[in-house]
Formats: sequence, C-alpha cells, structure tokens
Amino acid sequence: MKIVIATDSFKGSLTSTEAGDAVRDGILSVCPDASVTVFPLADGGEGTIDAIAPYVSGAVRSLTVTGPLGSPVTASYIYDSYSETAYIEMAKASGLTLVAPDRLDPLHATSYGTGELIADAVSSGARNLVICIGGSATNDGGAGMLRALGARLLDKEGKDIPRGADGLRLLAAADLSALPSGLSVTVACDVTNPLCGPSGASFVYGPQKGATPEMAAEMDSYLFHFAEVTGFDPHEAGTGAAGGMSFALRNFLGAELKSGADIVNELTGIEKSIRDCDLVITGEGRMDSQTVNGKAPYKILLLGQKYGKPVIGITGVLGDGHEKCLEAGFMRIVPLVTPTMDRDSAIISVKETARTLFGPGTDQIISS
Repeated sequence: MKIVIATDSFKGSLTSTEAGDAVRDGILSVCPDASVTVFPLADGGEGTIDAIAPYVSGAVRSLTVTGPLGSPVTASYIYDSYSETAYIEMAKASGLTLVAPDRLDPLHATSYGTGELIADAVSSGARNLVICIGGSATNDGGAGMLRALGARLLDKEGKDIPRGADGLRLLAAADLSALPSGLSVTVACDVTNPLCGPSGASFVYGPQKGATPEMAAEMDSYLFHFAEVTGFDPHEAGTGAAGGMSFALRNFLGAELKSGADIVNELTGIEKSIRDCDLVITGEGRMDSQTVNGKAPYKILLLGQKYGKPVIGITGVLGDGHEKCLEAGFMRIVPLVTPTMDRDSAIISVKETARTLFGPGTDQIISS
C-alpha cells in the first residue's frame, strides 16, 4: 500500500513536518510493509519557507531587520542565485508571533522589515520573488514595505508620514520613483478579501491582531484613504491579505496573487506521488466549514479527487460545519484521540489516531 501524507501544521503544537511524521510513524506501527511518503503542507503563512526549504535550491540568508513594533529582529529568506529567485516569508520579519499578546498594536505595526528582506534580496541579484504573506501582525497596507524599498509617503507638508496604519491618515502624496522595477513577483495568498469594506483586511483580520471594533473602523478608513491617494481599487479581491500587503505588492510591484497551497504543492512535486498512491492523508489543527474555502487540506483533497484517490483527514478539533468536508469528498475526518496543545503529547496522540485508521477491512475501504 502506497500512502501519501500531507498535513498542515497543528498551530500551537506541531509543525507540518512533525504532524506528518507522527502520522507516518503511527501507520507503520500497524502496517510495517506500507510505503509512506510525507510531504510538508503550507498555505503561505508562518512556516511556509521552512516547509519548502528541502525542495528548493539556494542558500539561507539571515539579517537584522525592523520588527513589527520597531525593535530589531533576525529574519531569514532563501536565495537561489542560479535562478535569481528569492523565497521570502513575511511572518519572519513582520509576523504576529513576533509580538507578545499583550503588546499587539495593528494601528502602529509596520511591514518595514519585510521590505528590508525584499531589498536585500534585490540587492543580491534577485529578479524573481516568491513572497509568502500569511501570519502578519500588520495592517498598514504594505506601506512600510514600500518605504523600505525606497518609496516616499508624504504628508501635506512634504514630510514622511509615521509608520503603521495610523500614519496613512496623513498621506497626501506618494513618490514611487525609487521602487525597484523589472521584478517578477508571486505572492502566496489564499485570502480573497478586498483591502477595504466589511469583508476587508481591517474588519476581518484586524481583531486577531489586537484591533477593537472601533480601531478596525479607523484602519479601514485609513486604508481606503491610502488607495484613494494612490489611485488603486480598494475593493479588488485578494488585496486584503496580510493587512493589505497584497494590495501594495500587486499594485506597486505588479505581483501575481496565487494560492499559497498551490505554490507549495508545485514546489514539492506532491501531485506525482498522489497520482501513484493508494491513499492520501491530510489535515490540520481544526477542520471546519472554512477548510473547504481553499485551505491547504482542501487543495490536497482536490488533487486526490483528480486521480480518484481516497482522502482521509486528521484534525485536532472538529469545528462547526466540519460536515462540509465530508460533503466535499473527504472519505473520513478523524479527530485526535486525545486533543492537546502540548507538543510531545500531540505527537503521541497523532500517532495513536493514525493507528486507528488501519484496522480490519482497511484495504476494502480503500479499494471501494
């Protein structure tokens, strides 16, 4: 039996690779003759670069950049000089995990550090950029990133506006002449929300970054003003990802917005293995109605369906609307035997859960 495993991270407890390896070990403990291949799974958020690192050429470059609240942080990216391609993860420089829960401040958080990573890559010779933008702490519309690349965002007196979303309210003019040109930019983004409006960056994602309802309304108006001054559409689908970082990358650097899960799957070559396997196992920390809205496990389901392979989901928690996963085509959705946030306990629980998948009649289920 050939089995392909590709689970997303169980946030707060296991990385994608740790979860996949635990599933593999559980399977092999009851099916020692199975051929099991583990692939990382990610959608452009935190951990994506680490997940794809074994599958791309290039060297890791580390540097000190400006963190989301202004303090220096050490961040890294992968640069392949042969293809002139840099793989950059926003979460490493401007991520939510870099800010203590009691210090979250989306009004003033900046994407400047991510811009510094991009600038370093370009100065090193990169002409192709793959930028993963999930997991940000920012809501500045990518303004900080643009400033790090040479843009001038000016108030009515011709002075640079302050960093963060709050500074955008003072924007009167933008000098973009120093921005790099001739780049091919691909943005790993699974969000279809627009920059502004009720389903925009501020209202939908602002709360998880620390925004109150009042603050979200303020930031929404500031982002709308940013779009108005620069002449771009604040309602375009996908431009609300990462606090509007996708808005800036698309409109100012000509980026293509592409599914992060699709980018990862292409880089790892998982489709070929799914085509040739007997069973696919995927999953994430919580599977619910949102899973089928383009999240990474759903992308694996689609690949399985493309080649007529049964797909099983393993999840830490069955959330509201998880029945939609079954309706979409998952053969089974199996919650952990013992849900836990502790890493070591989670590994044990994932192994035990995987063991339960392979009892009498498994072969008949798979071949049916």
